[in-house]
Amino acid sequence: MLPLLRFGTIIPISSYSSKPTLTCSCIHNHPHHPTSLSTRLSEASLKTTMNRLAGVARLMIVSDLDHTMVDHHDPENLSLLRFNALWESNYRNNSFLVFSTGRSPTLYKELRKEKPMLTPDITIMSVGTEITYEVGQECSFRGDEKISELTLQSETEQRPHKVSFYVKKDKARDIMKALSARFEERGLDVKIIYSGGMDLDVLPQGAGKGQALAYLLKKFKAEGKLPSNTLVCGDSGNDAELFSIPDVHGVMVSNAQEELLQWHAANAKDNPKIIHATERCAAGIIQAIGHFNLGPSTSPRDVTDLSDSKMEKFDPAYEVVKFYLFYERWRRAEVENSDCYFANLKAVCCPSGVFVHPSGIEQSLHDCINTLGTCYGDQRGKQFRVWVDQVLSSQIGSDSWLVSFKKWEQSGKEGKGCLTTAVLSSKDVTVAEGLTWLHVHQTWLNEAGPNNGTTWLF
Repeated sequence: MLPLLRFGTIIPISSYSSKPTLTCSCIHNHPHHPTSLSTRLSEASLKTTMNRLAGVARLMIVSDLDHTMVDHHDPENLSLLRFNALWESNYRNNSFLVFSTGRSPTLYKELRKEKPMLTPDITIMSVGTEITYEVGQECSFRGDEKISELTLQSETEQRPHKVSFYVKKDKARDIMKALSARFEERGLDVKIIYSGGMDLDVLPQGAGKGQALAYLLKKFKAEGKLPSNTLVCGDSGNDAELFSIPDVHGVMVSNAQEELLQWHAANAKDNPKIIHATERCAAGIIQAIGHFNLGPSTSPRDVTDLSDSKMEKFDPAYEVVKFYLFYERWRRAEVENSDCYFANLKAVCCPSGVFVHPSGIEQSLHDCINTLGTCYGDQRGKQFRVWVDQVLSSQIGSDSWLVSFKKWEQSGKEGKGCLTTAVLSSKDVTVAEGLTWLHVHQTWLNEAGPNNGTTWLF
């Protein structure tokens, strides 16, 4: 059943054939709201998100996913993992991460299972139609015309506020003109977005990635928490609206689609705040952070010797990222199997420290390190990766911090994760030596761990 585009419940109409009957609806903007978007996030939940930070966010990144944050031509996911390490070590505690995707919630969840993605603060889905308020008048239209050049996308992609089709690239321009004319004839206030060389979405005028971002910025401003800088990132036509928002920085990744580059040439070629990166996907986002001087732009994954710290003060998040990056490199045999490295690893763990395994078994931290020492190179040549997500710390004493995060391991297609809390201390150590791990406690995330607990080392 093909849903009408409306705000509220989904209205099913008669079954469609392989040549779908075009069906749409429009929304008129409410006079007291800048958009007609109806939000899945309540005002209360959005305030909770904003209040995660005590003050104004240093940076808010608003990024598309497919072929922008996520590189589907990078089987090792290296650019994404580089971004993850940079974000968790430098930005999670003071910034906001927003994913803005054309995917429906169903396909978004599938992508999260396939790729080592971080947890964003806010997710905008279905081309900006699912972070919205239910405001506006409904005006539905059901046409009898069948357009042979349009192929309806899967049922999961038909949303209450979006109808999605596939269209051949060489037919797209003509189809869009024909659709626009038909909608105009019937007084329908909708927009047609073509992206990715194949996707065609029909949305209410008050919806879209740009309007969703404008809504968020308006809410942040009303709370006195407008981020100091906003960086938007995209690769295709449905990202163009993001770059139209005033005062944001923007990056089109090097692999950007032709339709976005054409939009930029026609509308923003003289805007110094928008660049076309020379790096693909997430690497292009990192490049933009450095280009616009928005903050640190060297990922810990780009640092060869993690023991050579350039930190000026103790930073629990950086210590967590660094520890698990060394853990990955040790098991992949990407660092030297030397007594010096191993001694340094043992030195950052308190001799009386305790590790509580996700299975509930307790052992000393030093015993864990000794076990790790015997596993040098056991993942050599394999697609073994480790990353941490949502690293958040709070100081609980003059020289101690409580840190919580999700730790993930992926070997081939198998992934497992745990929720981790750790106590770290700066007592009797220098910044160069790094914080001391006193206690680590882990629990499986939604049965994400293996049945055989011995395969989970730390």
